[in-house]
Amino acid sequence: MTSLIDLVIGVDGGGTKTVAWLTPLIDDGTGRVLGCGRAGPGNPRAAGFEVAQASIDSAIDSAFADANVPRGRVAAASLCLSGAGRPAEQSRLTQWADARGLAQITRVTGDAEPIIAAATSENWGIALIAGTGSLAWGRNRAGDVARSGGWGYLIGDEGSAYALALAGLRAATQAADGRGPSTELLSRFQQQLGAAAPQDLIERVYCPDMTRERIASLAIVVFDAAMSDFVAQQIVDTAAIDLAEMVTALIQPLSLPVGEYTLALAGSVLEQQETLRQRVLDRLQQTVAEPGDVRIVSEPVCGAVTLARIAACTVKVKRK
Repeated sequence: MTSLIDLVIGVDGGGTKTVAWLTPLIDDGTGRVLGCGRAGPGNPRAAGFEVAQASIDSAIDSAFADANVPRGRVAAASLCLSGAGRPAEQSRLTQWADARGLAQITRVTGDAEPIIAAATSENWGIALIAGTGSLAWGRNRAGDVARSGGWGYLIGDEGSAYALALAGLRAATQAADGRGPSTELLSRFQQQLGAAAPQDLIERVYCPDMTRERIASLAIVVFDAAMSDFVAQQIVDTAAIDLAEMVTALIQPLSLPVGEYTLALAGSVLEQQETLRQRVLDRLQQTVAEPGDVRIVSEPVCGAVTLARIAACTVKVKRK
């Protein structure tokens, strides 16, 4: 393989897509990206390691092709993936990357760390993610880290698109039974899923191709209904409270100074739903946990590149 010691790779992998950037090792201040690549799901726990690895490989291939550079072993790579926040996943993916000849040094992290790296040059604060899943992850000035949430869709992921959609579907079916208050959610879900009668929702929801990601995509039904429906509004309010509590849970363990830390927001739910974002911030203010600065990170892969550069520089320092 060609040795490309002046390049680094940053990868951001989530439940539905994987993004890879090929960039120069040294940042010239322009944010120059040589090549970009995209592929399918990169969460090893949700999609499986083989699928996630194939997505990572494909995204990197595409980044090299986009840059018109032959693929080779770069100086450093940072693989920042949802479902890879624990040492077990990180070790397995690092071994795969080394065997693949990806980089001289490969660092694997969860998907929250690059969000802070992208949001602030000081690289400390709290990252709050709400997309298909949800998680809060923080680092203080001393480098101590902690996390809250991120337990997965079966026992956690409060405030996520999946949780919002599921709560909406439950409210709709309870309304159909007369066990809950009347709500626009019932007719809206029927229309969205092509269900002529409420009972037809069973067939639509439990069909083989109704994946977790497809259910999560139905969260937009809840947000649209929340503009005029009280039940949907309550679901959104609960999501905001849940997300704010994830952030608040990290303040004390990390001794973060209230009113000074950076809060970096990422994920489709927080990026696209301004009302929810504001409710989260209002809740943090009410609980005296407000941040000093709030940043929306639309390209977490930018932070992955930063972490790759840091890893490359650390190795160089150790070798001297």
